[in-house]
Amino acid sequence: MNKSIEQLLSISKKDTRNIIGLMSGTSLDGLDIALCSISGNGLQTEINLKHFVTIPYDDQFRNELELISSKKTIDLQQLCIMNTHIGIRYANLINEALHSWGIKNSEIDIIASHGQTIYHAPKQFHQKSDFYNSTLQIGDADQIAVRTGITTISDFRQKHIAAGGEGAPLAAYGDYILFTNQNTNRILLNIGGISNCTYIPKNASFNEVICTDIGPGNKLIDSWVKNNYEKLHYDKDALIAKSGKVNYALLNSLLSHSFFSLPVPKTTGPELFNLDYVHDAIKTSNTKHLSNEDIISTLTAMSAIAIINQIETLNKNDNSNEIIISGGGIHNPLIMEYLQNNFEQASFKTTAELNINPDAKEAMLFALLANEMIAGEESTFGTGSTSMPNISMGKISFAI
Repeated sequence: MNKSIEQLLSISKKDTRNIIGLMSGTSLDGLDIALCSISGNGLQTEINLKHFVTIPYDDQFRNELELISSKKTIDLQQLCIMNTHIGIRYANLINEALHSWGIKNSEIDIIASHGQTIYHAPKQFHQKSDFYNSTLQIGDADQIAVRTGITTISDFRQKHIAAGGEGAPLAAYGDYILFTNQNTNRILLNIGGISNCTYIPKNASFNEVICTDIGPGNKLIDSWVKNNYEKLHYDKDALIAKSGKVNYALLNSLLSHSFFSLPVPKTTGPELFNLDYVHDAIKTSNTKHLSNEDIISTLTAMSAIAIINQIETLNKNDNSNEIIISGGGIHNPLIMEYLQNNFEQASFKTTAELNINPDAKEAMLFALLANEMIAGEESTFGTGSTSMPNISMGKISFAI
């Protein structure tokens, strides 16, 4: 037997596996590195976050990512170069993190790399009848594996698309494993660059779970801040938004897009929700006179109201559900205030109250997907569904 395959088989039989989950989202702010100790599989999975760090990207690297991300037309040579460059950068950051934690690379069983999403094009977005759902994440996993000496699993979204899904959001699989409850309906809300949620009815089977993108989370706010305030990358503590006023003509224009009325599940990204989207809404609503403060206040309200509308649809008039929140949006007090004022009967928690670091959750979910890929069982996700098929996701890159 090939030595690498033999090693992978040995890892799959371990009682406990050390898996590093990586996540770099649409905010392009840095790489999340989560070292997880995972035992079992499926609903019997136990996961312990041993170490976590977000290593910020320097301005040059962030600018290089912005040149090729979420744009219909880019420099193909730069895309090719960045695929390798991102893989090398990830490997270097992993090596740095392990060194800082005093952990040898040989102690790690698997790296699970989401990669960097460059373009997300579900069919409902590209509208090309002869083509299918599509998504592209780059960051060569062979570079990661060879330069760290650790077997790497990557490119999780492609199998999801091949099996009939849109390649996102994949949170449903990890959310079902970690958060299914016998007695309580739960909504797992993640507010990242794009917001998404997973609705898990009490005592649910996997095919009863609904997981969907909602719309912009932090992305439009961050983009407007970066474009209009020198050296600022986001609205810290919503101070800018709080200094402005919501303009309802602009708000209604922003929320009028047909995406918001599509049935769930649905996916989206910065390909739709970008600065062009905001400028079009400003033009349509004749609000060019607004200050940056008023625009940011309105964008913040838009993100919150889109979330509120989606949760109300899933709640089906039951506002007593648990709403469990993660992602960078939990640090925006104005978004949180909108949500809590609207769902006064709901029980609000962050995932921290369930022993899951809310900033690390997405990276941990990809560690879980890697664990399922090598040690999971077919019965975990039952019959699945068209949008959330019962599949093992990821491609394997061996270090040797």
